[in-house]
Amino acid sequence: MGDLPRDPGESIDQLGKTMQSLKGRLENLEQQSLRLPSTNLSAGSVSALTPLPLELRELLRQRLGALETQLLRKVADLEEEKSQLYNETAAHRQRTESALNSLMERITELEKSNNAFKSPEDFKVSLPLRTNYLYGRIKKSLPEMYAFTVCMWLKSSASPGIGTPFSYGVPGQANEIVLIEWGNNPIELLVNDKVAQLPLSVSDGRWHHICITWTTRDGFWEAYQDGERLGTGDNLAPWHPIKPGGVIILGQEQDIVGGRFDATQAFVGELSQFNMWDRVLRPMDIVGLANCSAYMPGNVVPWVDANVEVFGGGSKAALEICEDRASDS
Repeated sequence: MGDLPRDPGESIDQLGKTMQSLKGRLENLEQQSLRLPSTNLSAGSVSALTPLPLELRELLRQRLGALETQLLRKVADLEEEKSQLYNETAAHRQRTESALNSLMERITELEKSNNAFKSPEDFKVSLPLRTNYLYGRIKKSLPEMYAFTVCMWLKSSASPGIGTPFSYGVPGQANEIVLIEWGNNPIELLVNDKVAQLPLSVSDGRWHHICITWTTRDGFWEAYQDGERLGTGDNLAPWHPIKPGGVIILGQEQDIVGGRFDATQAFVGELSQFNMWDRVLRPMDIVGLANCSAYMPGNVVPWVDANVEVFGGGSKAALEICEDRASDS
């Protein structure tokens, strides 16, 4: 009969054909009345044939009957094996589907908990390592602007230098707007790759409120820390309009738009309430933001959960900044 195929269905088909063939051969034996040569020969005559002995015919039927019984038993065994394989496959599929459903439910729960902030703005972005792959990205871009104010809460104890809290790059100018403290240099504001040094100090591991204003007229800028204006200057990219359609990255300085980050320039710490306006805010507005007596979302970039995505191991977590800042004091 040869080797049986591995598939139970094929084995059953092959055994069925073999059984039919053997039954057919038995019927042929009976119908044709096969004869064996006789030992009694007449002179000058051909060999006479005598009927097949009854005992031998009965023996053949018994042998074929036993073989048929074995074949039927084998068929039954293969049918049972096929049923078991089907049941095992179905059970495995059910276990797999159950595990996947549980995983999907857990992911959904985590997503819900991640988004279950008291308010859309009550969260922080954490970037705990100085690498070139941890960062946040603001989904909104900027329009063309002739002035701006950018404010944020940040917390860092990184040394030397806190890195790059944010950068805005556009095609043809990766350093359209950058706030960076690199190495032992002071914090710098870059506009169109032009540099102003800011008299800010925020690397003490506590929450600080930072606001920077700039206007294209004379390139005038202001730097606020915790509501207090600590420095001003001019001639920073005067008469340059901020170009639209770029990419805002939290935690990294861009060498090309949206990428090619340098780990030595990465921000290490936590950020919250990153807002941008297309105008210079009044000092009283900035004081209100810093002392938590007012909340005013940015009119071009508001800090909302749906607007911020994180990559490379960065994370978002619930934060009520005014309460957390009070616990720092």
